[in-house]
Amino acid sequence: MIDDSKPIFVQIAELIENNIVEGVLAEEAQVPSTNEFAAFHRINPATAAKGVNRLVDDGILYKKRGIGMFVATGAREILMSRRREVFYEQFLQPLAREARKLGINGVQLAAMLAREQMLAREPELAPHEPARGSTAQLKEGAL
Repeated sequence: MIDDSKPIFVQIAELIENNIVEGVLAEEAQVPSTNEFAAFHRINPATAAKGVNRLVDDGILYKKRGIGMFVATGAREILMSRRREVFYEQFLQPLAREARKLGINGVQLAAMLAREQMLAREPELAPHEPARGSTAQLKEGAL
């Protein structure tokens, strides 16, 4: 889980956020302690605390004195709203720009997205193509 691409405390915060968004941690559920995070990930407890405190500052978690940290009511919706905005900025805006360059209009783009969603729900409907370099292609001399 821990990698060198970003600070560890950010990764701890993101792990908790992901668990909230995915429903693993429900609102009002207790989150693991900073010592538990530190032991599990073999990191300094102060680093784990920095990640947890970041979420406290954002109103995602709150502290019950002497008991621990808990997921705040409304935390999932706050995170979902933030992530939708990031999704829009990082994925949809570049997608729309590229679609315009390729002459793909909104209706065509919506149809492509609908097709992708259908295939994600029912992968057996996806067209089956032999992998590049497969024996079928070698026999046909396609390579």
